Amino acid sequence: MTETPAPGGRTFDELDKLSTEELREQAFYLARERRDVGFFWSVLRHLPNADEAAALDGAPNSVGPTLDEANALWRELTGHGYEESAPLLRAAFIDYLMKH
Repeated sequence: MTETPAPGGRTFDELDKLSTEELREQAFYLARERRDVGFFWSVLRHLPNADEAAALDGAPNSVGPTLDEANALWRELTGHGYEESAPLLRAAFIDYLMKH
């Protein structure tokens, strides 16, 4: 039996063959197009030091850097790795791409 493609037209096996960075790029592109802030928030909660970020002021008038800038900064500071969060992030990226 063949695997049924997700709404995006790709199967789990096809997505699972991609690197975590490729999955991130595709999921972020799709989420930006959909203006899906909830997806970005769920990803940020799984990043290293998420507890420290949660303590930041969330007032609407203190927006700060864009998500892409924050992601680029995080990747630069952590050596472009996902550390212990990689399996959770991969699963989140694949899940998002399969559902949308």
